[in-house]
Amino acid sequence: MSQNLLNIACTTINGEQKTLADFAGKAVLVVNTASKCGFTPQYKGLEKIWQDYKDRGLVVLGFPCNQFGKQEPGSESAISEFCELNFGVTFPLFKKVDVNGSNAHPLFVELKKQAPGVLGTERIKWNFTKFLIGKDGQSIKRFAPLTKPEDLTGEIDALLK
Repeated sequence: MSQNLLNIACTTINGEQKTLADFAGKAVLVVNTASKCGFTPQYKGLEKIWQDYKDRGLVVLGFPCNQFGKQEPGSESAISEFCELNFGVTFPLFKKVDVNGSNAHPLFVELKKQAPGVLGTERIKWNFTKFLIGKDGQSIKRFAPLTKPEDLTGEIDALLK
């Protein structure tokens, strides 16, 4: 992974410090998530991808975000409980972050630079924007919230070859 992506500190939903270096050698799917969004059922698809691919070298990382329609108002423990009870989420979740604006988490600042959206915009438009990072850390693709997790399997298969 590019050096700057590797070293960006992230805090898990349980308070542990991690960096993407902890997942070196794996492809990584980073998603900004929310519990009260029309796309929230994508948690089920994200968990399925995690289960189907984790032994083949993919890690799914969820970053709750309350910037879009205030759709993630809960505490970290409420978010974790919601995800586990409603969608059986076992993939790593992180503390709530901002993905846009002056308080945007450095990971999302860098991801948006390296994989801009439509017409080159860096701004994330809504919850469940997905960034797929190759095992090499150099290839980063961005997918819109409308892209369902199960629609990424071809891209994931190609990355894991």
